[in-house]
Amino acid sequence: MEKIKVVICGVGPIGARIAEFIKDRSSLEITGAIDIAPDKAGRDLGEFIAAGKKTGVLIEKSAEKVLSRKKVDVLVLTTMSSLAKIKDPLLEILSYGVNVVSTCEELSYPWITAPATAREIDDAAKKNGVSVLSTGVNPGFLMDFLPLVMTGVCRDIEKITVERIQNAANRRIPFQQKVGIGITVEEFHKRVAAGTLRHVGLTESIHMISARMGWKIDKTSDTIEPVIADEDITVNGKLIKKGLVLGVKQTGLGISNGRELVTLRFKAAAGVSDSYDRIIIKGIPEIDSTIKNGVNGDIATCAIITNAIPVVLRAAPGLRTMADIEPVTFFEK
Repeated sequence: MEKIKVVICGVGPIGARIAEFIKDRSSLEITGAIDIAPDKAGRDLGEFIAAGKKTGVLIEKSAEKVLSRKKVDVLVLTTMSSLAKIKDPLLEILSYGVNVVSTCEELSYPWITAPATAREIDDAAKKNGVSVLSTGVNPGFLMDFLPLVMTGVCRDIEKITVERIQNAANRRIPFQQKVGIGITVEEFHKRVAAGTLRHVGLTESIHMISARMGWKIDKTSDTIEPVIADEDITVNGKLIKKGLVLGVKQTGLGISNGRELVTLRFKAAAGVSDSYDRIIIKGIPEIDSTIKNGVNGDIATCAIITNAIPVVLRAAPGLRTMADIEPVTFFEK
């Protein structure tokens, strides 16, 4: 069986770890890597993988240079959360007839939030006979796809509530920085206002759920609050004094005719003693399911991206979502 040829675009903490996961699968082969960072260009991809062994794959700054000179089946895109910023690079990649699996949260379900951009990407993918899928642990699985799957046993549903509570001290450093661990409350609100501090994807998850359920949502909201230390706490050897920020708490609501149909509660903060993922479906039958200790976000995101590679290769051309492709599952070597 011929190996699926994969290119990694974005060799940050997540991209490098995905590369590590891909190397464990004998049916997948990394044939190229792209990153615009000056300190990475020209270096072997293996330098950024945990094992540290040379791969023979050199990191290039130019997507054109990589995609024009060799056959590529799927490109893994792990660069940004913003759909607006990722659009042009994505369209360039699609012009080479390459399928894409991405971690861009705003790309997970952009049909309501950015319909014009979604159509442009969809048209480009169809024109070039390839598919695009954005996924991850959240959005992409825990707070949208998994609750959707669980509704399959229901006769009727009034409301879906999902809670994801996690100890951010166990996550990678960039994630801890993203949720504001150790900053002042004033700085927290400044970053929220600037759009640089928030968990991205709650609104997209609400729309994915609602569209699949056939619910017409006329209003969504995404409120953000700081989690504040009520006593001094040490996180990864760093003292965070009482009154500083430990993380973020967000609530996303999907409302129809004044009634909450979807409620998503997300909390990521240092010092959380009881991590869990919980799905509550109010309907017939009632469902209340909890994953104790929660799902490790970094491992799960890298795994679902890896497992989605053969799925996106088989998918119909166009901009796909987790709600309209075949199920992504683990596959053996």
